Amino acid sequence: MSSDKKKIYVTRRVPQPGIEFLTSHGYEIKINESDDAIPRELLLQNVPGINALFCLLTDTIDDAVLEAAGPSLEVVATMSVGFEHIDVDACKKRGIRVCNTPNVSTDSVAELTVALLLLTARRMLEGVAAVKEGKWGKWKPMWLCGIELTQRTVGILGLGRIGYGVARRLKPFGVKNIVYHDVCKVSYADDVGATFVDFDTLLRDCDIICICCNLTPQTRHIFNKEAFKAMKKEAIVINTGRGGVINHDDLYDALTNDEIFAAGLDVTEPEPLPADHPLVSHPKCIILPHMGSNTWDSRNQMSETAAKNIHSAFLKEVAVGDVYR
Repeated sequence: MSSDKKKIYVTRRVPQPGIEFLTSHGYEIKINESDDAIPRELLLQNVPGINALFCLLTDTIDDAVLEAAGPSLEVVATMSVGFEHIDVDACKKRGIRVCNTPNVSTDSVAELTVALLLLTARRMLEGVAAVKEGKWGKWKPMWLCGIELTQRTVGILGLGRIGYGVARRLKPFGVKNIVYHDVCKVSYADDVGATFVDFDTLLRDCDIICICCNLTPQTRHIFNKEAFKAMKKEAIVINTGRGGVINHDDLYDALTNDEIFAAGLDVTEPEPLPADHPLVSHPKCIILPHMGSNTWDSRNQMSETAAKNIHSAFLKEVAVGDVYR
């Protein structure tokens, strides 16, 4: 390829739509052909002289990477909604655009949130295990009894696009009330009949709490020992937002001491959560391996959106995923 073509480095194999888009525009693309996270040394070896870095959540993009890339780097585009792995301030200082892929996983994460809630509330995985382990005996009136969603009060922490999507999907289940807490009231809450409440009220009144917020200094470990003690004993906590919103040690204690009914987590701190962590084997906790956006629909769109962000940055145009302008 000619040296005047823009050079893009892709840190691991990604769905084809993004690669096909970049190829169709004649860019010079180099891909780390692996399904695993790129080793730090390999990343540093391959970024010098590139114009764009197509990365993922597992890649730490800090000042050392930017320094290794040099002044040619114009944009860092991550194939993810989160961008905590990128030193945005360092990019700003160097005039490097930063882009994420917002909105594309809204439906898939909202769907999984509801699925995880149903799995947890109805103790389905315990039922599956009972069948596989030959423990399905004669009928017992209180065996594997769970909790219905009908006539329950649902609380959502973070009524953004995903939180709104969760509320919209839960409403047809016949829930009694939907309340939410966020940094401010949002006008579209009326569309799903959601009422703004303070955090203490959310804890006290809700039968189900779905965590759909970002991780900030204000939300880090906001679900702690005091929060769990304030909740109903039959309450269920579902977290598809960020793992650090929950103090895992305090959650373990709350479940063990029957302070809440159950928990379902698609995000943990750290990720992956070690297999010997006590929450992993806790009978009242279901943990998924951060698979909220694991649909081909979402991943294909994320790949293409990241690619289009790079193309927009090269053209000096506004990108869908601009983290800052």
